[in-house]
Amino acid sequence: MSDNIAHAISGAAGGMLSMALTYPLITVSTRNQVQRQNNEVDERAYKGQLDAFKRILKEEGIPGLYSGLNSALFGIAITQGVYYYWYEKVKAIYEGKDKRAMSTLESMTSGAIAGVATSIFTNPIWVVNTRLTVKNEEKLAQTNARKKKTGLIAAILKIFKEEGIKGFYRGILPALILVSNPIIQYTVFEKLKEKLMKFKKELGATDFFILGALSKLAATSITFPYILIKSRMQLKQTEEERYKSPVDGFRKIVKAEGVKGLYKGIESKLLQSVLTSALLFAFKEEFYQFAVTLLVLVGARNKKI
Repeated sequence: MSDNIAHAISGAAGGMLSMALTYPLITVSTRNQVQRQNNEVDERAYKGQLDAFKRILKEEGIPGLYSGLNSALFGIAITQGVYYYWYEKVKAIYEGKDKRAMSTLESMTSGAIAGVATSIFTNPIWVVNTRLTVKNEEKLAQTNARKKKTGLIAAILKIFKEEGIKGFYRGILPALILVSNPIIQYTVFEKLKEKLMKFKKELGATDFFILGALSKLAATSITFPYILIKSRMQLKQTEEERYKSPVDGFRKIVKAEGVKGLYKGIESKLLQSVLTSALLFAFKEEFYQFAVTLLVLVGARNKKI
């Protein structure tokens, strides 16, 4: 049974568990990213991460912090599963039978191939998730009262009816550009892991937690402006608000909000992404051994049949 399948299964399981534990931070981060700063004073605008958390909790209750969780769990399972499958598949080709360490260029190439495949396959899922996370907050802002939240199926049908298939691929260009995020992350991760293994024969869950946190900190800090632009492009907007391209989005944000607008919500995003990534790497290593055992048992059973 292919080893990259075990990596895909463990990556999907680790991704789902880490996202479930940190999802309230994702909600706060997403809403801060898509909230625009106009010249006029917006009474509904969040004054910061803590204010956003308190108001969501007060106005929507605990369920508000988990808006879009179902689509997010499905999305992260597919995202991590597809990513790890292709990353480990390309990595195995580069390493060959002698299992030599990949060069920096080879590591980046593996990340690029896996990242492009993942972005194309999962962009529709994240468009739906972004809409669900933000739309429920917008409904509350308009009515100032609690209303039934938009469901997953309803959101999918609404996007398809109003925007067609292309609606599911809003933000695909910045998403493809953001392939640089996992490229940076996994290159830093592999290099730090290589250095650490000179001092330790075996790495444990704590080691992978720290390596995951440091590598994601580097990747998110560098690519955050594109993360912000991608989130905004995935929303349905008026012609005036719509970004025609990542460059157009960059210009409009700087013009309306200043350079600091490119880093709106970075505090909660760093906290969320670093923590989620650290947990993902720690959980993945634990799930990996289970996945290998499971695949061996399935293979043995199929041979008997």
